Amino acid sequence: MRIGIDVRYLSHGLVGGVHTYIKHVVPALCSLVAEHTVVLYADTKCPFELHNLPANVTVRLLPWRNAASSVGLDVWGLRQAMEQDGIEVAHFPANYGFGPRNGRTVVTLHDAMTLMPLSHVFRSKGTRQTPRVAAMTLYLHLCSHAALRGAYMLLTVSEHAKRDILRYCRFRPERIVPVPHAPTPDLRRVSDTTTLADVRQRYSLEKPFVLADGLKNPAAVVRAWRRLPASLRSSHQIVFFSRREPLPIVAEAVHEGIARLLLRPSREDLIALYSMAKAFVFPSWLEGFGIPLLEAMTCGAPVICADNSALPEVASTAALYANAEDDAQIARHLESVLSDPAQAQQLRELGFARAAQFSWASSARQILAVYQQALHGGQPGLLARQPS
Repeated sequence: MRIGIDVRYLSHGLVGGVHTYIKHVVPALCSLVAEHTVVLYADTKCPFELHNLPANVTVRLLPWRNAASSVGLDVWGLRQAMEQDGIEVAHFPANYGFGPRNGRTVVTLHDAMTLMPLSHVFRSKGTRQTPRVAAMTLYLHLCSHAALRGAYMLLTVSEHAKRDILRYCRFRPERIVPVPHAPTPDLRRVSDTTTLADVRQRYSLEKPFVLADGLKNPAAVVRAWRRLPASLRSSHQIVFFSRREPLPIVAEAVHEGIARLLLRPSREDLIALYSMAKAFVFPSWLEGFGIPLLEAMTCGAPVICADNSALPEVASTAALYANAEDDAQIARHLESVLSDPAQAQQLRELGFARAAQFSWASSARQILAVYQQALHGGQPGLLARQPS
């Protein structure tokens, strides 16, 4: 089998969940396919991130000059390159892509966001709309819908995401396969006291703290914090991390003196922060998977999270749950974890066990099976609409 994978996320200097997925699942796949030929399609925007690939894996660098280059590769350039290389199964792991006409296309949809009606997307909570964001949203929406017409199989990251996808398109359910993320190899519980003390000193973290994502419904965390007994509020603090400027409530909490904001902490520092946190609070409104839960559990942070979307599927019994807007319930969970070391330790141990059930090797084996199914499948997976 000749397999082609669009890995341009690894030549654009990107971060985030899709980048993490591609960076770790592709090497795991390459280690499994010694009897197959694999071509990885990147471009020349930034240095390619993967090295020391097996001999049966080739990296093909396509020219990049500007944003129009990416559009050209999306629409026709990548398809032409794959046709020249005789690709039989083309995998597009970043929500859309158009494979060779004589091959079979597999697309990973990480959630249903790019399939939802645009009016729904533009009203989504926590999304700051700018002309650039609106244009990108429209582009991804059009590309994802167009990609479905040529896809033989869809991969997604959870059963919840599969159900959501089926709400917005008429794809054959048996051709949508949930394959989860896994903890990245650098994740572990940091116990070295010197390392932890250095992180605390550099960020001036003088009190025990609760960790939270400044982009994932931070208002619920702040409201819950204000409900805690004065003794807990005075002896602890919230630490928000964020890869960009968070929602305004975070600045309010920082000004109030109950929170710290750490913008773009290094990966090593974030792992240390998870390891020190008395709890990780994640009241997100919607998650196709919820990678931060795996990160927190792997590093030993007791988890309190929303009870929606894929979060219960990921954390299972290793978390305390609340409605994303129920700050009273979140506060009760926080008080329980911060006041009861036995409760915190039980959640910590459950988290270690749950995170250990996920691995990139297992995910790669499932994806390889999907390639085989696509190669031998019949018609594309999108069902024709019934005449009205």
